[in-house]
Amino acid sequence: MDKLSAMKTFVRVVEAGSFTAVADEMRSTQSAISKQVAALEKELGTKLLIRTTRSLSLSEEGTRYFEQARRLVGEINEAESDLRQGEGQLSGWLRVAASVGFGRLKLMPLVSTFMNTHPGVKIDLRLNDGFIDLVEQGIDVSVRIGDLPDSGLIARRIGTSQRMLLAHRDYSKTLPKGLNVPMNPEDLSSHNCIVYTELATRNLWTFEAVAGASEPTGTRKTLRVGGRLQTNSSEVIRYAVSTGMGIGYSPTWLFESELASGEVIRVMPGWQSPPAPIHMVSPPERKHSAKVKAFVEHVASALVTNRD
Repeated sequence: MDKLSAMKTFVRVVEAGSFTAVADEMRSTQSAISKQVAALEKELGTKLLIRTTRSLSLSEEGTRYFEQARRLVGEINEAESDLRQGEGQLSGWLRVAASVGFGRLKLMPLVSTFMNTHPGVKIDLRLNDGFIDLVEQGIDVSVRIGDLPDSGLIARRIGTSQRMLLAHRDYSKTLPKGLNVPMNPEDLSSHNCIVYTELATRNLWTFEAVAGASEPTGTRKTLRVGGRLQTNSSEVIRYAVSTGMGIGYSPTWLFESELASGEVIRVMPGWQSPPAPIHMVSPPERKHSAKVKAFVEHVASALVTNRD
């Protein structure tokens, strides 16, 4: 048995969640893939995978072995990729994570151009609005918006994200008689605010006075808002604001097309949120990865070039 080959197969089966998918990927058969994993289990003297007719899961021993095997396989693949880079090539899997909205609207076009530039690279793009552990999930590089905790991750700042109050252009027509579109933060107490629960501050919204505000520029106010809808999905926020369900406190890049068409408008323009940094972050062990470095540079250059 080629132990390294079997280890690589085992890692891919766990990642893909399917023997069939890996067989197709490796242009092999499901039986051959299953035999490789079985041979590895026999060599190790323990059951790594629990198989049923409908599911595939790791045993307790398999969970421990998988984390070590994935790290080792990644290091070997990276070493091979670095050698190929000397010939002008990058290759192998690159696992990238981002929030759903940013990933779909901003990152996916850059993933496409990166893959065109580096045809040997395969991308595993994972979009999730919740927090994910990069080491636990085997992520090579992730986009994170907001201040970073002191987590030991390798980070590069690539831009900023600006949140604004946004609503459908006809929002004012839906308001009860006597209620006007908000002009100052305190006015929001009478409005239906759509709360994004993945924001660290949730329904505590902070604003800073800019030109046109009724108070001196730089004045900051934080207030607790409420409404009939809250969600952990940026896509739900986008739908709710665009269909007139209330006022959203969202990054402008999430509504670029709607703002450009006039379907969505900025509310309370004399006040804006403090800008949030955008970082590309990686686990420390990926610091010297040629693929990670190339991808981060590709994304950073594009965002700077296309900056508003």
